[in-house]
Amino acid sequence: MGVQPVPTQLRHFDQELEQLKSKLLAMSALVESAVYRSITAVVQKDRKLAEEVLTNEARVNQMELEIDDQAISLLALQQPMAGDLRLITSALKINNDLERMGDLAVNIAQRALALMEEPMVQPMIDIPHIGALVQSMVRKALDSFVARDAELAHSVLASDDAVDNLRTAFFHELISFMQREPNHIPQALNLLSIVRNLERIADHSTNIAEDVLYYVKGIDVRHHAEAVAVTREPRG
Repeated sequence: MGVQPVPTQLRHFDQELEQLKSKLLAMSALVESAVYRSITAVVQKDRKLAEEVLTNEARVNQMELEIDDQAISLLALQQPMAGDLRLITSALKINNDLERMGDLAVNIAQRALALMEEPMVQPMIDIPHIGALVQSMVRKALDSFVARDAELAHSVLASDDAVDNLRTAFFHELISFMQREPNHIPQALNLLSIVRNLERIADHSTNIAEDVLYYVKGIDVRHHAEAVAVTREPRG
């Protein structure tokens, strides 16, 4: 008996799934670049990088709409089952987190531009540290999706507490600084905002890692105590 041909409708569905994944990967690359550029703009006081983040925001927003439309169309018209259904629903949630991360990178870039107008009043040691950790979480979360790597996704969840601890220590440091140096409160507030946005990017990276675990393993870890801290940024 010869090999049975694959129905045309099934081939088309598989092609649509591949297109969805390709668009999501392109969106991921844009957002990862935006996060990197925004952090580098702060650390190196690089106006060009900050402005590039602002310029590329429209493309990120457009891609979010395209991915949402394609995913919803697949759900409505194809009625996927099992793994394909998990892929599409995970893609919808990951897409939302990526768009939010892009917005947060824009916020950081705007604060970077504001800081360039003022002399830096204290060392930037902690910003590169927390920035590097957040960038690592973003990269691992996205790589875990590409590679369907549950272990890598788990490593993202484990990093979230470290970011929260750094955030808390940095907040205390800056609040003490503002009390000592009230003339420099505007700069300190910009730094506080940057750290808060970095923490929220880390939260969205954790969301993506959770979605990867659902996609790969079919398990929901969102409310497991070992995976999610109560201070996590809510989705939506």
